[in-house]
Amino acid sequence: MKLHELKSPEGSIKRKRIVGRGIAGKGGKTAGRGTKGQKARRQIPAGFEGGQLPLMQRVPKLKGFTNPFRVEYTPVNVDALAQLGVSDITFDVLVSKGLVGKKEFVKILGRGELSAKLNVSAHAFSASAKAAIENAGGTTTVLDKPFKVRPAASGNQHQNR
Repeated sequence: MKLHELKSPEGSIKRKRIVGRGIAGKGGKTAGRGTKGQKARRQIPAGFEGGQLPLMQRVPKLKGFTNPFRVEYTPVNVDALAQLGVSDITFDVLVSKGLVGKKEFVKILGRGELSAKLNVSAHAFSASAKAAIENAGGTTTVLDKPFKVRPAASGNQHQNR
């Protein structure tokens, strides 16, 4: 058997019905589209929503998106910790000294020199800050966040958090 000898089984290929070619046979007059109405007319454009402002025009023309699950930290540098004059630095100490707000998350960053031994507890540490604190003989403790996966912001995705 060769390629030119292949043939489809009998009755497997049906001819498409041609409609809208006069009253002879099926598919004349309204051509199976019913009477009047939008669906009886020509094709509706893609994205047409019946006169309502289409989605493509409603959505702002922005590149990318704002992650609603973003966790924002308040940065505190090592040199600011050294100026506090406290050996055990907790979240409550940072709040009372005015370095962070009560409902914020703290990340310790590594700018500055550290000579004294500090025991620091915060929500996050940069690698350089952790190394600087531990090289000075101190310890770092990562505080638990009040969530496993950050809940989505209420409102829209562009809301400032």
